[in-house]
Amino acid sequence: MKFNSEEETYNWAVEFGRSLKPGDKVALYGNLGAGKTVISRGVCKGLGFTGSVCSPTYTILHEYPNNPPIFHFDLYRLDGGADLYEVGLDPDYLEKGISLIEWPERLEDNDPGLTHKIEIKILSETEREIEVTAL
Repeated sequence: MKFNSEEETYNWAVEFGRSLKPGDKVALYGNLGAGKTVISRGVCKGLGFTGSVCSPTYTILHEYPNNPPIFHFDLYRLDGGADLYEVGLDPDYLEKGISLIEWPERLEDNDPGLTHKIEIKILSETEREIEVTAL
């Protein structure tokens, strides 16, 4: 899919978010500035969350109070090789909510039971190409 603006990307993410269910784990791949957090904001909105959504770069995880709860991970600061438990990805705990994982390639096992993979390519300052794969 190709989107011509941040707004188009966000609106698509809202709709995508509405399709998610507890236990889903969404991996967001893309370079810095590709729009991973824009998609995370849209997904949260689609799930009914009305609070502020920002990238948890320094805290690694934000848990948004919602029904179902939303777990938003940003693993950018990890050197690589971390395991699930070191970053709070307890699979049993995460089953009750929706997980959004930015920079999942920084995990030792970068498939912590993922259900969706979203790859974002920057085409221009405003254009993005997004590929979604259900796993």
